[in-house]
Amino acid sequence: MRNVTYSMGSSLDGYIVGPDGGFDWTAPDEEVFRFVTDEIQEVGVHILGRRLYETMLYWETADQDSSLDDSMLEWAAIWKRLPKVVFSTTLSAVHGNARLASGGLSEEIDRLRSEGDGNIAIGGATLANEAAALGLIDEYRIRTYPVLVGGGIPYFPQGGRQVDLELVESRTFGSGVRYVRYRVTR
Repeated sequence: MRNVTYSMGSSLDGYIVGPDGGFDWTAPDEEVFRFVTDEIQEVGVHILGRRLYETMLYWETADQDSSLDDSMLEWAAIWKRLPKVVFSTTLSAVHGNARLASGGLSEEIDRLRSEGDGNIAIGGATLANEAAALGLIDEYRIRTYPVLVGGGIPYFPQGGRQVDLELVESRTFGSGVRYVRYRVTR
């Protein structure tokens, strides 16, 4: 059965975007970018909220950007072919290898767990927080950047229930980015 993983970058004070909505501080160096590219290759389907979907739309046509280096073109190719399920109440259509979710989050994840290979990645704090509240996340994968942004959208839900975690892996990159991977213990 497929695992549901929540993997995103976070500031040291726990935010995925700052108070101004910016996240330029998460731009990875070459070492972190290679790691993230390797990680996305383990994904069989990506579940996204509308805001993350719209942010990632660039990668659907990035192969046409002549300024990209080979590593970014590799990422673009992986992202483009990756199946995506988008949760949105405002979008009427999505592009590329994406479809709009046809059911609720629990129903969609239950269906996806039983089909295909690779992890189910979930992205976007609002959607991931909903999944966490429903007990649907199996692993948290956090890249913590050495920056304090002072507010914004938190990586973790606020006021939720206690979730016990087991450390699976940790790594510090030369840039000071710290990666930790935790498995939810049930």
